[in-house]
Amino acid sequence: MAGGREPDLARVFKALSDPTRLAIYELIRAGGGGTYSDEQVENSISRIAANFDVSLSTVSHHIKELRHADLIRCEKRGQTVYCSPNTEILDEVERFVRGVKA
Repeated sequence: MAGGREPDLARVFKALSDPTRLAIYELIRAGGGGTYSDEQVENSISRIAANFDVSLSTVSHHIKELRHADLIRCEKRGQTVYCSPNTEILDEVERFVRGVKA
């Protein structure tokens, strides 16, 4: 894998190493769906923040780190930002883990 996607994977693992960020990611992943319909309010940053005992700005920081690691996609619609998981990066992580097991 030399010269491959190691830096991207390092960012992924670093982003997921924080317990709160991992929990936020799991919540976004469980919310599922790659669409941003009005029914998916559970994927808005403010709704995500309501599930944690930290400030909205802290959740926003964690969301920024997850986006930087390419683990999630965010889309602003009006005043609301909606998040969804990036399943492509999960495929890369799975390939990496399978390679380590071999």
